[in-house]
Amino acid sequence: MREKEFLPLVKGKLGINELNPMQLKMMQTATEARDIILLSPTGSGKTLAFILPMLKMLKPATGRLQAIVIAPSRELVLQIAGIIRNVASGYKTTVLYGGHKVEDEVNSLQAGTDIIVATPGRLLDHINRRNIDVLPTRILVLDEFDKSLELGFEKEMKKIVERLKNVSRILLTSATKADVLPSFLRLNNPLTIDYLEDNSGLKERLRVHRVDSDSNDKLASLSLLLENIAADKGELPRSIIFVNHRESAERTAKYLKSRGLPVSLYHGALDQRDRETAVAQFNNGSRPILVATDLAARGLDIEGVQNIIHYHQPLTAETYTHRNGRTARVDRSGDVYVLIGPEEDIKDYIEFDTTRYLDSEKRFKPESTMETLYFSAGKREKLSKGDILGFLVKEGGLETSQIGKIDVFDHYALAAVSSQSAENLIERIKGKKIKGEKRLISIL
Repeated sequence: MREKEFLPLVKGKLGINELNPMQLKMMQTATEARDIILLSPTGSGKTLAFILPMLKMLKPATGRLQAIVIAPSRELVLQIAGIIRNVASGYKTTVLYGGHKVEDEVNSLQAGTDIIVATPGRLLDHINRRNIDVLPTRILVLDEFDKSLELGFEKEMKKIVERLKNVSRILLTSATKADVLPSFLRLNNPLTIDYLEDNSGLKERLRVHRVDSDSNDKLASLSLLLENIAADKGELPRSIIFVNHRESAERTAKYLKSRGLPVSLYHGALDQRDRETAVAQFNNGSRPILVATDLAARGLDIEGVQNIIHYHQPLTAETYTHRNGRTARVDRSGDVYVLIGPEEDIKDYIEFDTTRYLDSEKRFKPESTMETLYFSAGKREKLSKGDILGFLVKEGGLETSQIGKIDVFDHYALAAVSSQSAENLIERIKGKKIKGEKRLISIL
């Protein structure tokens, strides 16, 4: 694919004016006959940095598999595939991940595909079932390779790489430097592009606050902190609260909901739809507080996060970095709050800029200005964002300014609407058809 063909697409579809130095460097290396190891911090534009040279290496689309991208989580798979589909005009991209209907994936594969984006386990399962002919694959991208190893996917990736007999280019991305890479990769004279130290401006953009809790059970302090922040801003900016365990995430979210705070919950034991819904409600503003485990520290397509709150101190310096990387992305600023109990020792990799003192007199209950509508149809039922927007305007009587972000998944869709308009909306659209069909539509 020629550079002059897709760069205008990148700028138009993704809303960026120019590529950053890392992305330009990756573009330049695409013509070199050697593998690439990209070391890059979270939030630096790494995904586009490896997609661009991959597109440059592609031959015209034929429906035969040319490139495979392997990522450690389903959320990252969906994020990568979304960007590729936006900019790789004319190429079919298929996603494979656990929690996705296998039948949908098989049907998509049987129709032919140019690019696959997959988690290691699901990709290997399809290969073993002979649902994919991987022999034509020339390009292999291993995104967040360090995370894949950390999650125990080395055996699956080894088996996959052994099946890819005709791969001539490997692009590997990682957020950490590895002393030794697994021998099964068989990298060809790899060029290492290191941007890990090129994040010097982050310290100036990121303010780290110590918050002392009177009790070892810090839930009351957490709730008061959120109300204090909301009182300062007049609203609560998007905030992620990180905890170390699933049970803690459940307990924390339940407590904050009981206090009337607009909260979503995200952890690995939830099913795929619940995880997708949590991220969608966070991004569309209907639930501006997300309580999450470290699964949310990487790979999620999360926008405009102002606050990171460490309810539990992270267990490693690397995890601390990845959590904080959810805010202050690119050239934006962000705030990090670390809740410290009376008997807690502070990890040596945490340094504070200020101490935030909680004020029990300064209370402001943040309310969401948006609600999320659920539609019982999605991409597989040929429902699009345009269909939903048109339906809400025509049948719901809404102005476009009252409609927020619309997310369409395989078999359902979510649309944000202003809280004021949501009250009477369900009655107005009750029994109405969308794209010729009656669908279940409800407020989440």
